[in-house]
Amino acid sequence: MPPEKPQWAELFTEVVTSGLCTGCAACIVACPYDVLSYDDTGGRYKPFHIDADGGPEDCTHGVKGCTMCTRACPRFRLWEPEIDQYLFGREREDTEVAGVASDTLLVRATDPEVHELGQDGGLVSALLIWALEHDVIDAALVSYLEGDGATWKAVPGVATTRAQVLAAAGSRYTYSANPLAYRQAIEDGAERIALVGMGCQSSAPGVMKARKAGKVARRLSLTIGLMCSKTFDDAIFPELFEAKYGIARPDIAKMNIKGVFQVWTRDGEYHEIPLKEAHAWTREGCTQCPDFAAEHADISTGGIGAFHDWTLTLVRTDQGRELLDAMAKDGAIETRPGDDDPGAIALMHRLARASRRRWPETAVPMPRRMPAPA
Repeated sequence: MPPEKPQWAELFTEVVTSGLCTGCAACIVACPYDVLSYDDTGGRYKPFHIDADGGPEDCTHGVKGCTMCTRACPRFRLWEPEIDQYLFGREREDTEVAGVASDTLLVRATDPEVHELGQDGGLVSALLIWALEHDVIDAALVSYLEGDGATWKAVPGVATTRAQVLAAAGSRYTYSANPLAYRQAIEDGAERIALVGMGCQSSAPGVMKARKAGKVARRLSLTIGLMCSKTFDDAIFPELFEAKYGIARPDIAKMNIKGVFQVWTRDGEYHEIPLKEAHAWTREGCTQCPDFAAEHADISTGGIGAFHDWTLTLVRTDQGRELLDAMAKDGAIETRPGDDDPGAIALMHRLARASRRRWPETAVPMPRRMPAPA
């Protein structure tokens, strides 16, 4: 028998319509024929085939042997062990619920503007600015707020300057498929591209490289992961924030999650919304995601723990280590041991375990692997 060549038909059945699809858009970016597009209306956040005369699962290119979409998908079949083997030379141990990491640090930016405008100490912004200014990358795929920001809708975009990085600073709690900005980056001439994204997105470069997905894989040269339990549908703004709490989108100045939804409004007021009230607006693509800690990034970052102006940071790859070491030597960041905040590490592990339990038992077992209860 000829070797199996899984294509869009298998991806559609096994991921897109099974509940495993996170809406990361890696399949769309990797498609060499531009026959996949993205639907982010009505809470969907899913890829779809543009030319589906034979049905939504039909792809004439796939029938002829194209497998690029399945190579790019970070939820297709044995994605976790394949990426682990490529990045780390081994699969993670059951005890490594937050993924393979060589070091755990607390890090923050030393530049006052970056520290102030960035989230939880500004590390991610500092990483991108330093990498751009020191010829490590040509561009970064990030998220911005749509238009003047009044809608609070997160949209993918490209950052190539300090000003653009700072404009993209801060957290969004609705979804932006940042890989969708890839084509704009290459149209602008970028060849070394950083991707900033949650675990669903930050596994995409690793799986593309492990499965040899061509130029896209090569160009995605740095991955910064954002720890994430879930994101919310845009409907949360009118249906919860405004309907129950009277907080209109244009009035919101800043948001954060620290056990509760924290909302600062432009009139200087501060509001707290219990997270349990927001659960009904959880995106479908988050409900079965097993990766809280962005386990396949070069560097994973999270704003959790006691020190709100420091970023909990997992160093995962040699490239991530070299970048942080160079920045520290240059004085762009300051670091301290992660053990200075044991509560943050404990919380990370608890949230990582909770995420792994979401992975369905009917799917491949690896992402659910954890130590047996004591």
